[in-house]
Amino acid sequence: MPLTKIFGCFSMDRIESLLQVRAWPLIEAEKILKKLNNKIPSKGYVLFETGYGPSGLPHIGTFGEVVRTTMVRKAFEMMSDIPTRLFCFSDDMDGMRKIPDTIPNKEEYKKYMDLPLTSIPDPFGTHESFGHNMNARLRRFLDSFGFEYEFQSATEYYKKGLFNDALVHALRHYDEIMAIMLPTLGPERQATYSPFLPICQKTGKVLQVPVISRDEENGTITYKDLEGEICTTSVKDGYCKMQWKPDFGMRWYALDVDFEMYGKDHLVNGPIYTKICKVLGGPGPHQMFYELFLDEKGEKISKSKGNGLTIDEWLKYAPQESLALFMYVSLQKAKKLYFDVIPKNVDEYIMHLNAYHKEENELKRLASPIHHIHHGKIPSAAVNISYSLLLNLVNACNTDNEEVVWRYVSKFCHNAKKGENSLLDSMIRGAINYYKDFVKPHLNFKTPNDKERAAILELSSAIKDMHGEPAEKLQNKVYDIGMKNNFDLKEWFKALYGVLLGSSQGPRFGSFIELYGIDETIRMIDGRLKV
Repeated sequence: MPLTKIFGCFSMDRIESLLQVRAWPLIEAEKILKKLNNKIPSKGYVLFETGYGPSGLPHIGTFGEVVRTTMVRKAFEMMSDIPTRLFCFSDDMDGMRKIPDTIPNKEEYKKYMDLPLTSIPDPFGTHESFGHNMNARLRRFLDSFGFEYEFQSATEYYKKGLFNDALVHALRHYDEIMAIMLPTLGPERQATYSPFLPICQKTGKVLQVPVISRDEENGTITYKDLEGEICTTSVKDGYCKMQWKPDFGMRWYALDVDFEMYGKDHLVNGPIYTKICKVLGGPGPHQMFYELFLDEKGEKISKSKGNGLTIDEWLKYAPQESLALFMYVSLQKAKKLYFDVIPKNVDEYIMHLNAYHKEENELKRLASPIHHIHHGKIPSAAVNISYSLLLNLVNACNTDNEEVVWRYVSKFCHNAKKGENSLLDSMIRGAINYYKDFVKPHLNFKTPNDKERAAILELSSAIKDMHGEPAEKLQNKVYDIGMKNNFDLKEWFKALYGVLLGSSQGPRFGSFIELYGIDETIRMIDGRLKV
């Protein structure tokens, strides 16, 4: 196939330049293209897939897999005219192995253990089943982000016969799959293991029982159920499902998946999935892994435990763009995912956005996280206020009224108005929520000693005639007062933050004065020092 077809309107010089950009989505997209030998797959498109286990409330890790895969997909589309699709596949036919801590009436759900997730009543009473509820929650969020994806349900694939050919094919290769799996298991597990899990004809539960015999021609297996009765069932039409590792490989084969990423906990299993896929006759996708997210205690976040942050919690406090940046950076480094990381990530997003708008070199723009977060559709306006500065403004104003905060911000941000900049709107709403929930309860205003009190009063006097001066000049004045009064500058700023803001740290103080205003800052000093 001509390269002009693969690369569309891009010249070869353009493509060679593009490949010099070492942004990880472009690197991975190039690997996929090489694996395909620059050819369109026989199915007519490149398939990107993400997997979701709906055993508990969706968390940010689940979202991260979709947003990162989308970044690779969009990078691939920059390089090639080959059509692409993204399947978000839910393993909702899995049996419930553990009751999540995050559902109501947890004790009542013990009787549903081992039933498929789509055969268990919805504990929230809003959907057809537990699995349907979890799927809906994930889809709602993905839709709110505008992802282009196709949701796929394992229950539908199995019960509608969409996996039938692949399942019968796997039955023919039963011994080869067992040869791959058994060395990975302990002696006790080996004695009962089967890659096929029959759905019990009496209870509807997913059974982990050994297979006595199999009929490849008719596509059936024979097994002993939990009561010792010998049963024969079809592997087709949802009467069986596969163990999760063989299921991975079977799905890759059946759908001809070209790209899949997964968490580090799957890294040791990646070669197993690939071997099973190849036994069935598929090449297996290009794969990459990402490090796991940790909670505040350094433990892996879990859907069933409900530790770490939920998607909705992040968005209560910060713009969605900051969450996308969190997913982009340090892909293969374990990162803590809890409330304290939010302000830093918002400010880093703003830093990258502003740098992107200042950058004139196109290739350097393509290397920016901003390009891959927004898939080339970049917000037109930069933002010249940080999240940390907003937090301190809300603190100084002691308000949860957005209109009050906007009065200050509109002066600072070139007459920006509420409703005109969605990023700024989200930052202000988030900062107010974050301040109320995490900052205000822990404020501890320091009582100044005589030296600190005198220096802060001197600062108040020094800035009273500096109306209209930029932040840099105000910052220099703060420095001057600190040095004049023989402060170690670190201790000087710590005193300012502690006495005036009730915190051990804060923003550049000159920027804060410019935002809050000279007169307001003087009144705040007078109030804190009870002048």
